[in-house]
Amino acid sequence: MPDHQFVMFSFVHLSVLLMVAIIIVLLYWQRKRLQVNSSKLKWVERIFALSLLAMDILYHIWLIVTDRWALDDSLPLELCSISLFVSIVLLLTGNRHLTDFVIFAGIGGALQALGTPVLDMDFPHFRFFHFFYTHVGIILTGFYFVWVKGYKPTFKGVLKTMVVINALLPIILAVNWLVEGNYMFLRMKPYNGSLLDFLGPYPWYILSLEAVAFIIFTVIWLLLRKKGKESGS
Repeated sequence: MPDHQFVMFSFVHLSVLLMVAIIIVLLYWQRKRLQVNSSKLKWVERIFALSLLAMDILYHIWLIVTDRWALDDSLPLELCSISLFVSIVLLLTGNRHLTDFVIFAGIGGALQALGTPVLDMDFPHFRFFHFFYTHVGIILTGFYFVWVKGYKPTFKGVLKTMVVINALLPIILAVNWLVEGNYMFLRMKPYNGSLLDFLGPYPWYILSLEAVAFIIFTVIWLLLRKKGKESGS
């Protein structure tokens, strides 16, 4: 086993989860103060977006330099990779048509990823920082647009997000077939365990995952729908 092998629910993992929880609470606690200065936060949004982009570019450079980059597992086709890209564009452009995807698919997927990371490198490896920084970035972007920017999630947004994800599935399946990959875990479950272990055998866990995603998105909507204000979504 490598020296930097990540161990789920280790002291390091639980410490990071605690830090993430504190950051989220602080964002919610300071939301009104940030709302007052929201028009002055454009530069912060752009810097944060560029930092997420830079971190992901450095990750792919690391994969290439260490001869780890491969078509079957390095393309940005995982749900969180897609959510990261959408989060970056949202932060740079403020296009609210992208907000639902970040709030539902982004927060829902990233929270699951933080809880059961598919990660082989532990602290203080670069991959460890990349994984947690980008996933936390997705979550904070979603909450920021609700609590600070005043976006009100709707049930229509839940349905729109489900439609977008299902529209992506045939593309991901085709890529998996072409490169013998396992993007979005559509061919098999991750080896080191995840929540998918509780959703049945292949391929039934994919259908179960659809139901779980819908439930998670609905719960997020119920929790956040009164925290923003009406929008034109």
